Amino acid sequence: MPHASESEGAIEIRGLEPVPDDERTGHVRELFPTWVAANISVLLLTMGAGLIVFNGLNIWQVLVVGVTAPVVSYGIVGLISLAGKRGGSPGMALSRAVFGQRGNLFPGSLIWVARWGWETINAVTGAYALLTVLDLVFGIRPNTALIVVTLLVFVAATFLVSGLGINALRVCSKWSTYLFGGFSVLVLARLVATTDWSAVLGRPAGSTAMMIAGIGTLAAGGISWVPSGPDFTRYLPRTASSRAVVGSTVGGAGIVVLPMVLMGAVMAVATPDLASAQDPVSFIGELLPVWISVPYLLIALIGMLLINSMSMYSAGFTAQTLGIKVPRAWAVSVNAVISLVFGFLLMVVATSFIGSFISFLTLLAVAFSAWIGVFGVDMLRRRTYDGEALMDTTRTSAYWYRGGFAWQAMTAWGVALVVGLLFTKVDWFAGPLASSWVGANGLGWAVTIVVAALLYAVPPRTGTRTGTDTAVAAEPAEQPAQERTPATVSI
Repeated sequence: MPHASESEGAIEIRGLEPVPDDERTGHVRELFPTWVAANISVLLLTMGAGLIVFNGLNIWQVLVVGVTAPVVSYGIVGLISLAGKRGGSPGMALSRAVFGQRGNLFPGSLIWVARWGWETINAVTGAYALLTVLDLVFGIRPNTALIVVTLLVFVAATFLVSGLGINALRVCSKWSTYLFGGFSVLVLARLVATTDWSAVLGRPAGSTAMMIAGIGTLAAGGISWVPSGPDFTRYLPRTASSRAVVGSTVGGAGIVVLPMVLMGAVMAVATPDLASAQDPVSFIGELLPVWISVPYLLIALIGMLLINSMSMYSAGFTAQTLGIKVPRAWAVSVNAVISLVFGFLLMVVATSFIGSFISFLTLLAVAFSAWIGVFGVDMLRRRTYDGEALMDTTRTSAYWYRGGFAWQAMTAWGVALVVGLLFTKVDWFAGPLASSWVGANGLGWAVTIVVAALLYAVPPRTGTRTGTDTAVAAEPAEQPAQERTPATVSI
C-alpha cells in the first residue's frame, strides 16, 4: 500500500493505482481554480471574434453561445469526473472496466494521440505569448532560432509542473486564477471605456444555425477535457458532494469562458482581423496599451502553461494505461517531446494557425465523444470499481471479459466514431453527411455521443458479474476469479 507521502509530497509518485481512502484529502473547492486554469487562454478571445466575423452573430447571440457552451461541455466533464471519486484512479485506467484490458488500448491510443494536438496548440500559443512580450518590452523580433528557444522554454516549464503532479497543479491554478482574474477586469474596464458601443449593439442578428454551430465549436474545447475529469477528482473522499463537483467544474470554466468570448467579440467589431490572425497573441498585444498587454500576456502565458501541464498530467496516465512502463512523472516526457516537434512545424510551416486550431478541435471532439457515450452509460449502471482488477492486465482480471475485450463497448465506440466523422467537416476532410443540418451546425460530436450511448445501452447484456458491474461473460477458458466487491457508494 503506497504511503501518504506519495500523494502529499512535492512530487506525486502515485500512478494508475487507486487512491486509498485515507489519502483522499482533497476538497471539492479545489476544482474551481483547476477548471479556471484550464481555460486561461487568449485563444478564447479569437474564438469570440470568430463568432462575430465568421458566424455573423450579434453580441446578444454571442452571450447565449458563451453561456450555453461551457454549461453543456463542462457539465459533461463534471459528470464523468464523478467516476474519479468512485474509483480513485485516472479516467483512462477506469476505462479498463468498460472496454476490457485489451479493448481499452484502442480508445486510449486515440485519446493519447489527440492530446498531442491539444498540447501542440497550447505550446504554440504559449510561445507566441512569450515572443510578443519580448517584442513589446525589448523590441526583439521573432526568428526561427527564437521560435525554437521559446518553444523549448515553454515545453520544459510544462514538463516540470506536470511532472511534479497534482499538488503543484493545485497551487499554480489557485494563484493564476487570482492574477488572471484581476488583469481581466482591467482589460474589461478599458474595453468598456474605449468601445464604440453603438456599433457593437447595433449589429444585426445572425442565423440560429450559425449560433448553434458556434456553440458546437466552443463546446468542443470543453469536451476534450472529459476523459481527464476523473484525474482531478480521484483524491476526493467518496462522500464528496456530486452536485458540488459538477457545479465547481461548470462554474470554474464558465467564469473564464463567458467574459473572454464576449471580450473577443467586442474587439472584433472594431478589429475584425483578430478572428483570422496567424499570430493571435501578438495581435492582441497590439490592441492594448503596453502597461496592460505585457502583464496580461504574462499571466495568460502562465495560464496556457497550466493548460498544457494539466493535459500532459493526464497524458502521462494514458501512456501508462497503454503499457509504457515508466513512472508517471517521466511518462509525460513523451508528450513533451511530441508537442515540441509539432509546435515547431505549426509555427514555421503551417499557413493558418486558427484554421488548424478549429479543424483540430472539431476532430478532437468527435474522437473523445465516442468514448464519452460508452463510458457515461457504464457509469449509470456501475456502483463501484474493482481496484485490483483495474491494475491486473492479465487474463485473471475481472475486467478481462472475452479475450481482453468488452465487445459491446468496443462495437458501440467504433460505430459511433465512424458515424460522427460522417457528419464532420474540417479544412482538409469532409464526411458525406457534413452538409446535412447536423453537420452544417457542427453537431457531429453530439451525434457521436448519442449513437455510442444508444448502441451500448439498448442491446441486452449477455451476462452479469456481481453487484458492481454489468458486463459480457468471460470465455470459459479464461474465466477469472469472482470479482472483488468493494463497499457500495452512491453518486
